[in-house]
Amino acid sequence: MKSKYSKILKWTAPAVMVAMLASCSDDFLKPDPMSEFEPTTVFGTESGIQSAMAMCDRHLGRMFINMGNTNSIGMLSDLMFSETTVHAKTDDGTMRADWAGNLTPTGWMQTGNNSGGELGWVWNDMQDHVKYANTVLSFIDDVEGLSEAKKLEYKGRALFHRAWAYYNLTFWFGNIPIVTALPTGPKRDYLSTPQSEIIKMLVNDLKNAVEWVPAQKDMAYYGMINKEACRHLLVKCLLADGQFAEAENQANILIDQSGLSLMRQSFGTFVTQGEPQTWKITRNVIWDLHRPENKILAANKEYILGWVNVSEQAFQSMPWMRVLGPFYCGNITSPDGSSGQPINRYARNNGNYDVTLDWPRAVGRGIGVTRPTDWAQRTLWVYPGFDDNKEDLQDLRHNPAVGNWVRMEDMKYNANKKAKCYGKNLMLYAPEDVFDSEGKKIRTKGQLLCNDTIRSWFDIPNYKVYLFDKKNEDNRGSNDFQGASLGANGNVYIFRLAETYLLRAEAKLYQGNAGGAAQDVNEIRKRANAKYMYTTVNIGDIMNERARELYMEEFRKAELTRVSRILAMTGIPDEWGNTYDINTWDKQEGTDLSGGSYWYQRLVHYSFYNNPLYNNGEIKSGSKNIRYKMDKHNLFWPIPNWAHTGNNEAQLWQNYGYDGYDANCKMHATWQEADEAARN
Repeated sequence: MKSKYSKILKWTAPAVMVAMLASCSDDFLKPDPMSEFEPTTVFGTESGIQSAMAMCDRHLGRMFINMGNTNSIGMLSDLMFSETTVHAKTDDGTMRADWAGNLTPTGWMQTGNNSGGELGWVWNDMQDHVKYANTVLSFIDDVEGLSEAKKLEYKGRALFHRAWAYYNLTFWFGNIPIVTALPTGPKRDYLSTPQSEIIKMLVNDLKNAVEWVPAQKDMAYYGMINKEACRHLLVKCLLADGQFAEAENQANILIDQSGLSLMRQSFGTFVTQGEPQTWKITRNVIWDLHRPENKILAANKEYILGWVNVSEQAFQSMPWMRVLGPFYCGNITSPDGSSGQPINRYARNNGNYDVTLDWPRAVGRGIGVTRPTDWAQRTLWVYPGFDDNKEDLQDLRHNPAVGNWVRMEDMKYNANKKAKCYGKNLMLYAPEDVFDSEGKKIRTKGQLLCNDTIRSWFDIPNYKVYLFDKKNEDNRGSNDFQGASLGANGNVYIFRLAETYLLRAEAKLYQGNAGGAAQDVNEIRKRANAKYMYTTVNIGDIMNERARELYMEEFRKAELTRVSRILAMTGIPDEWGNTYDINTWDKQEGTDLSGGSYWYQRLVHYSFYNNPLYNNGEIKSGSKNIRYKMDKHNLFWPIPNWAHTGNNEAQLWQNYGYDGYDANCKMHATWQEADEAARN
């Protein structure tokens, strides 16, 4: 497998050169790749173009790695605006929970590396991605010695990269400025472009990319943009543009005519987890499918596009187990009244080490930066009226028996060998009254045994979160297993065929074919060995299945916003019978339970945000109350203040509900107009 993507990794050195040169620009959109160098000298050759393209490929994975510290992953900026995930690091002085009260064009938009993720970091990173794509598009025609077909191939890949960045940006930030060419001088008079026009541009660009970029079967290497990836992103944009029949047609081609198929049997390398004597994995297709070693692999017919992260020269750490796992070694007390922390992280060279209770290697050293909501870890897996309303633990994506899913009560106490609870399963509540030697009651039956259930008591989607940590595995004195580290494999999916099925289900549903949509959803469920199968579906069923299947793969907030736009365009009701208006879906304020967009309704029904089941978002954590609040206008994030101040010769759009909003702000009427302005 290594030789199949080794060529990509050889571009790392020149790509680093491009990155250094690119840093010279101080423009807020960073459009100038080399303000102090002669561009044609660097990019007048194919190797220069390859360097810029390698930087594009690198940016595909930036949301999955740490943002400069081990408490932060770029993707958290998206996930915390969904119904699946909330910030949980309760000792963080700037805990990202009350978005309604604190998200402004200047507040919580920092470009630093706060543990909550940074929206400003996301803005800048995606603008960088656009810059490198535009570098390829601006210089490729002048490279001598390349055939026209080869030039078009480079153009197609660059168009994909730019479309991927703008797709995410517009569903995070709404109406934004688009840059389609590198300016020849300082430019500070950008206008924003309406989201509807941005989507039309993406459809146009991706149609060209589908035509120009080779299929994976015609390529020698994996990890490069292929025709299938271009088509997959095209399907999303066609849906957003309301072209549902064409979206279904393109999905049909991808599913039925591209040599792809869902993986239904175990394959590739079986990578057992940490310490199997502590937590055993029974080999299964879902586990194999999500091992980094098996993601970008010829045998993986479900793979569409991935990000290569194996080179020791350019490896990026991925502290998923640290950030996404519970802080089980803190805030937990023993059921028998014994003193001290009852579950601990012992290194293998520690005298108290027990190989059957080695939780650091089995599930990692979690510190609870974020956590799944109760809905995501429990209610999502319950089907009303089916099997006595119990969670479907047969579904391999939610199955503790095979090791794919870890519940807190599956873990065991390991800190005090003399304690009665040693080696027994963790308990959230005391099972009985406990008295000390003098008859004083020290535990009351039913007493809560976790001082901070937000941060320290939640399930782990183990098959997604676990990553082999070679650095700490090689050190017997380590008890700090965080995730993929140097020398390990950190490959990630960008797209895979399971999502294509769910996108096709959407296309069918929007055309009135709920039964056909159910068939596509059921294909994913059959592969997962789920008990319950649908005979018909609504949009909520499809979005629920996405939550089950695509955790830590999809940008959940962006996809919820896309679907919100579609429901507002079409008037198609959601699962509760609500309908939305395209003229008002993004222009409402308030934290009450009614109105807003589909995105907002998902949050107030399923997340902690504003939810009456959780005291309207006020949740107690020890002696501290956490306020989980989201406003309807937080549907779109504010355009960062520095983007406005840097663009001082024209006014950029600011989203409704934030300082600077102006309903009469001038914008480009069409994407073609924006394209022409960017080139002049």
